[in-house]
Amino acid sequence: MRCHGDLVNCLSCGIILIGLWHFVHHRKTQTSYGRHMVVSPPARTVPARLAWFLQEMPALLIPLLLTLTPHKPSSVGKYLLLGTFCTHYFLRTFVYSLLTRGKPFPLGVMVAAGFFCSLNGFLQGHYLLHCAQFDDEWSADYRYKTGLVLFYVGMAINIHSDHILRKLRKPGEVIYKIPTGGLFEYVSGANYLGEIVEWFGFAVATWSLPALSFALFSLSFIGPRAYYHHRFYQEKFKDYPKLRKALIPFIF
Repeated sequence: MRCHGDLVNCLSCGIILIGLWHFVHHRKTQTSYGRHMVVSPPARTVPARLAWFLQEMPALLIPLLLTLTPHKPSSVGKYLLLGTFCTHYFLRTFVYSLLTRGKPFPLGVMVAAGFFCSLNGFLQGHYLLHCAQFDDEWSADYRYKTGLVLFYVGMAINIHSDHILRKLRKPGEVIYKIPTGGLFEYVSGANYLGEIVEWFGFAVATWSLPALSFALFSLSFIGPRAYYHHRFYQEKFKDYPKLRKALIPFIF
């Protein structure tokens, strides 16, 4: 398969525009799932574990399928970057989805998320396998090293924060509690902060428009969600820590 450069650029710009649209459209309300879900009685929902599994799977499966298409021999660094992307979605598909204790998802939200994961999985996989031009010394470049460090630091924050959130509830509980420990001591959206750091690290490591577009989309999508989580905690708990911020420690 040859590189479809125009398609890569169009999809990248499209993802940025979708992120900006979401940021503007959801300034006052959040996407209806989890604690922000507002569902009318006839709406169809999917169990949270099944929803996360189905919607995240395409972002893992599509890049793996693309490795089976003919492509030029690549540097080790390129495969490591593709493996980095797939590692995140392997954990989301086979670990996070099986451990989550979230509320059922609206079917429409799951389908939209699955479509985006399919689109982004194709974009990142196709770019890295067929378009990216990395020389043999790219893996020694400071951008590559810095980006991967940021990615895995962000992943560690994300995984640890998700673990803290799961432990807040006993099996069968649906109540909300104040999270403590880790970066939750500083921000209400510690899990979101970790994921944003991940994808900006990935963007630095690949130094590409497709990765940057996904990082900007992530910031536009889950950044505001962190703010609304923060406001939710403040309204629900009168003793919520006054110095805790929404997403960026000590700042916002």
